[in-house]
Amino acid sequence: MAAIPSITLKSGFKMPQVGFGLWKVTENCPDTVYNAIKAGYRLFDGAFDYGNEEAAGKGVKRAIDEGLVKREDLFITSKLWNSFHEKDKIEPIVRQQLKWWGLDYFDLFLIHFPVALKYVDYNKHYPTGWTYKGEDGVDQGVVPINVPIQETWQGLESLVEKKLVRSIGVSNFQGALLMDVLRYAKVPVSALQIEHHPYLVQPNLVSLAKQEGIAVTAYSSFGPQSFVELDWEKAKSLKPLFEHSLIVELAKKYGKTPAQVLLRWATQRGLAVIPKSNSPSRLAQNLDCFSFNLEKSEIKAISALDAGIRFNEPVDYLGTLHIFA
Repeated sequence: MAAIPSITLKSGFKMPQVGFGLWKVTENCPDTVYNAIKAGYRLFDGAFDYGNEEAAGKGVKRAIDEGLVKREDLFITSKLWNSFHEKDKIEPIVRQQLKWWGLDYFDLFLIHFPVALKYVDYNKHYPTGWTYKGEDGVDQGVVPINVPIQETWQGLESLVEKKLVRSIGVSNFQGALLMDVLRYAKVPVSALQIEHHPYLVQPNLVSLAKQEGIAVTAYSSFGPQSFVELDWEKAKSLKPLFEHSLIVELAKKYGKTPAQVLLRWATQRGLAVIPKSNSPSRLAQNLDCFSFNLEKSEIKAISALDAGIRFNEPVDYLGTLHIFA
């Protein structure tokens, strides 16, 4: 297996270019994380909203206790959920997330979505989700609050000052808002995490990030695959990328899996990827996406599949929050 390259962030720290995404890892999460570490993964991408940070931390602890890795060998990413955007809410929840993970610091911490929602007591409702639940537990729907991104970003900067977090960045931000953050950021924006696959290439956003020296991490690299599992009609109506003739042909040409072709398309263009799998063989395959190179014409052909189709679109599942309008 080829060595896993790393990306040097603007903070100066290095981030592995391939990691393991923890979204929807609900069953046997400690074993899944432990086995991923055994397979060679060093970057783990988590979030408060995934509801599994304590379980993931158990897998990390087991690996460290058994001497498979040291803490400094791992790169742990987590994210600030929407209901904690107020400056006084940020540090307490991050300390709690660190406690769940069993860590002293996060390597990278992101604003999960560019939207501030009313605070929900996570001790009563975990994970808190998108909607507000009051003392009576009644769901009152999506309740935005007037907190600008600048306040939230400054809260993240204070985490760096207190050494709770090494690098900070954003997720699900579009160009104009990213440019706004760059106007007042004192601590550099190290990373931008976005939905990115051949059906949603976002070339202008990726170009902007590269121009500003911001590392881009792609999530949902396999397109509709993750969302078919959620029974979303938009995903079910599209041809799976694993079955697309172009991807299948390239996989045969290089003796790789369709998943490896999709990951190489992203990594060869400088993006980081965070696929997940519970299968030991696919764990290894996803990590091994540097042992071949696609031709420039092939990269261009895959990019030409772009249809501007976004699966993680809050309007589709909430009926509101036009983040990507």
